[in-house]
Amino acid sequence: MTTDPIALSGAPGSPYTRKMLAVLRYRRIPYRFLLPNNPRLRGLPRPKVQLLPTFYLSDAAGELQAVTDSTPLIRRFEREYEGRSLIPPDPALGFLNELIEDYADEWLTKAMFHYRWAYDADIAKAAKILPCWRGFSVPDDQLAQAGAMFAERQIGRLRYVGSNPVTGPVIEASYRRFLEAFEAHLRLYPYLMGQRPGSCDFAVYGQLTQLVDFDPTPAALAIEVAPRVSAWVGMMEDLSGLEVADADWLEAGDPPDTLRAILAEIGRTYPPVMLANARAVVAGAAEVTAEVDGQAWTQQPFPYQAKCLGWLREAHRGLPTQVRPQVDAVLAEAGLSTLFAQTSENKIPA
Repeated sequence: MTTDPIALSGAPGSPYTRKMLAVLRYRRIPYRFLLPNNPRLRGLPRPKVQLLPTFYLSDAAGELQAVTDSTPLIRRFEREYEGRSLIPPDPALGFLNELIEDYADEWLTKAMFHYRWAYDADIAKAAKILPCWRGFSVPDDQLAQAGAMFAERQIGRLRYVGSNPVTGPVIEASYRRFLEAFEAHLRLYPYLMGQRPGSCDFAVYGQLTQLVDFDPTPAALAIEVAPRVSAWVGMMEDLSGLEVADADWLEAGDPPDTLRAILAEIGRTYPPVMLANARAVVAGAAEVTAEVDGQAWTQQPFPYQAKCLGWLREAHRGLPTQVRPQVDAVLAEAGLSTLFAQTSENKIPA
């Protein structure tokens, strides 16, 4: 365990940056946050893939490394820092926490990306504000040029998340249903995992910092149908003062109806895309094709999400024998069993 501040670089417009900053605050882990234009980043190692946030951490040999990917980082910090854990100790609830975290990171992000780059008002705001987070003190024409170039590049990447005129309504309907289900949950519990947050809460929070707090079109919808969710995002930013106890987790064996409803929404949209993407990656196909909510779904294959499915299946296989039946019953009720079914069609290497 170290008490030295962790260095990381990122930007407020990155949902994963916001996720990890909130995690560090809640866990009371000291950190130094560097915007991408900070001169102190010069000379630091660069990650293989430029992603935000990037953490600068020592490896086993003491060499400084650039590390990305929020979910493994949360697990690493669980090992290296004591107290205020984000992983429920009960294996059944811990698995559901991991599943919801993955959904937020890999499906809710489709809504975030879609809304930001599919609507004129959202494009205009993003193009003006996002470049400022890489440096304020530059001429207006330089900021405008950077914003136009960034918007053009990101709009061209919509195909990677599956956002197009056919799938757009599917993404938006799913976002609205999630807001409504989460709003219902917040009527009874302050966090997805009960009276204290799990890692899934921070994953959902990260995406909603953009959908609810930044991009005008999805934010307006959230105010209309889910005011508690809008308020929750503001509260989640800094939970360093929240005191928690082991008894604050949900009862693992019998998730409340409100959490079951959220899982059912995940089961409605997530499995067909994740499975089709993984099959396309394994087959080396140029396109992912699936049916989601009765609509055709197409996107470019995303190898990382195939890895995510493999990790979820590994976690499912690792459940204790006495716990798996109760987890499988919850998964079946929510329509999530196909993610873990090792049929000939779904047999995807981890």
